[in-house]
Amino acid sequence: MAGSGEPPEGAPDSVPGGEEEYRSVVFDESFVRAAKIQEFSAHERVDEHTPAVRSSPPVPAVVKNFSRQALILMVLIAIAFGTAIYMGVRHPYEQPSAGRPAEPLRTTVIPLVPGGAVPGAKDPEKLFANSPAAQFKQGAAGISLPAVRATSHFSESQVLTALTTAKDYLVESSLDPDVLTGHTVRPVRILIDPDQLDQFDDSFARPVADGRHAATGWLVRFDPGQSALADSGIRVRGSMHVGEANDRTLEVSSEHTFVYALREPGVEDGRTSLFTVRRELHFRFDQTDLRMHRTELLVSYLQAGPLACATDSVGRLRPLLAGQKAEVGGPAGTDPYAPDSATALCGALDPSAQPKPPRSS
Repeated sequence: MAGSGEPPEGAPDSVPGGEEEYRSVVFDESFVRAAKIQEFSAHERVDEHTPAVRSSPPVPAVVKNFSRQALILMVLIAIAFGTAIYMGVRHPYEQPSAGRPAEPLRTTVIPLVPGGAVPGAKDPEKLFANSPAAQFKQGAAGISLPAVRATSHFSESQVLTALTTAKDYLVESSLDPDVLTGHTVRPVRILIDPDQLDQFDDSFARPVADGRHAATGWLVRFDPGQSALADSGIRVRGSMHVGEANDRTLEVSSEHTFVYALREPGVEDGRTSLFTVRRELHFRFDQTDLRMHRTELLVSYLQAGPLACATDSVGRLRPLLAGQKAEVGGPAGTDPYAPDSATALCGALDPSAQPKPPRSS
């Protein structure tokens, strides 16, 4: 006997809805569970007033919120990524302002020779009080900034930055005790334009009186084996001026006199003498230098004494101390036919620049 589900001869091939027609449709378990409408079981339909079908539970709100947050996060990541690419290609602050390398520093170091013995006293304050530096201020207070005003192409804040950076350079290169005694050059080096760092390093590795590689053109440095600071209150007086070199660069010029109290190293109660250094510096700043708080040093002109003219002053300054005199003889001659021959300069220290200590000293 044929089953009740099919006629004896089987399902006719021509009848639509045959088994072959639905073979490609597969109702797996996940499809059934995801259906919006589900049929109640026979047991569930026993209860009266129970409909034959029920709706599937709605998708939890947490799932919906998670999907929405994921979509928003993906959009934000795409925006941030695109912005990073755009700023990397066209960053308004990283464009070179002038497109030219920094010029090498030109240095001049002139020793000033005393006419006789260097005056001295045990009390540095008495020497300062009886010298032309009596009214000088101490330390960084002696390096004052001029009135700050905007220029045609630079704002007031940019002008202030240039002046402040120039002052920082003067403080670090002329007043820092560790720099003065030769223990470090880093506080000065970090203020130099990167294009000048090779010249800076060569000046300390191999100082030469060639107008380019004098270590004492970059900073004030004493030979610690021959002199020591007797007083930390270095006297300073000078001025600064700022102006535009062109529409892309600012220039600052400075002229300052620094007066140091020195004594023989290792002798705490020894006599003290004064050593005077006059520095004229010419700074240049482009947009990048202003932003990075650094400078390009163009010109350094230094006069210092009392020094012996025959003493090498391009690597370290070796001052004549209280009671000492300059040795007889001068620097070696200059050969005008030798292009690399150094030009040695030397001057006489005016007696009025020396202190007049009390007779009791």
